[in-house]
Amino acid sequence: MALLAYNRALKLSRPGAPVLGVGFTGALASTHPKLGDHRFHLSTRTSDRLWVSTVTLSKGLRTREQEDKVSSHLLLKAMASACKVPATFNSELTDSETVDECEQQFSEDQELEQIINGEICFKVYPFLNETQVFNEERKIILSGSFNPLHDGHLKLLEVATRICGNGYPCFELSAVNADKPPLSVSQIKDRVKQFEKVGMTVIISNQPYFYKKAEFFPGSAFVIGADTAARLIDPKYYDGDPGKMVEVLSGCKRTGCTFIVAGRNIDGVFKVLEDFDIPEVVRDIFVSIPVEEFRMDISSTEIRKRGGM
Repeated sequence: MALLAYNRALKLSRPGAPVLGVGFTGALASTHPKLGDHRFHLSTRTSDRLWVSTVTLSKGLRTREQEDKVSSHLLLKAMASACKVPATFNSELTDSETVDECEQQFSEDQELEQIINGEICFKVYPFLNETQVFNEERKIILSGSFNPLHDGHLKLLEVATRICGNGYPCFELSAVNADKPPLSVSQIKDRVKQFEKVGMTVIISNQPYFYKKAEFFPGSAFVIGADTAARLIDPKYYDGDPGKMVEVLSGCKRTGCTFIVAGRNIDGVFKVLEDFDIPEVVRDIFVSIPVEEFRMDISSTEIRKRGGM
């Protein structure tokens, strides 16, 4: 429960903001006597810690209201501990009542493994200078493999942020690819270092598909090239079904997401958003970046070839 709550909190939070997932369930005193123990379970999850506790109460010692009070106090104490806030709650437990606790601490490598394995949805490296942002909740996200990160990526995100008018600019790297093996922990960490050098926030996620990214980052503006836009509206990628394509993009629209589209060379021809026939029902979620605002034809693949990477 705490893990589900943690993932939900990640999706709702501003990049880099600390989040906490909390779980609670129990079987407490009720009108009809219980055959089993009166107990409750608490759990908290932060980026680097999972804490779980089971408390067994003495049957018949307290009313339901009193058991609610005890469990509420311990829940607040657990939340305070997870947030590293001093707590002075009196648990009111007797010596005969038991508390079983366990705790796991996670290293950075373990967090990244959890992303690759699908346990947590993403991890944020908030390298962006905080003086550049004014608590914007909307994310402006440029997704890619960034192998390597280059000036074109930086310029594109800068232009897209200016066009959007407000938002938190960040990059997003998926550890899991649609048609390639997942990245290793060492590969992810090497690519993260690129963003630290330029002072830009990067999100490591486990979703290569934009309709899933839209669920992860509702209300966001995704910055893409015309080649990606062409794939998004091509029924070939939806089992050849145009209706399914419209359904998936309509789902993205319902999350409040938009796509900011830059021109791109496709098979030797420079294409912009206006060159594509986009279904009217989802046309408004695509926004074109004027060519005079941004054009850079070089790709990471070309840079790798030139540099022998």
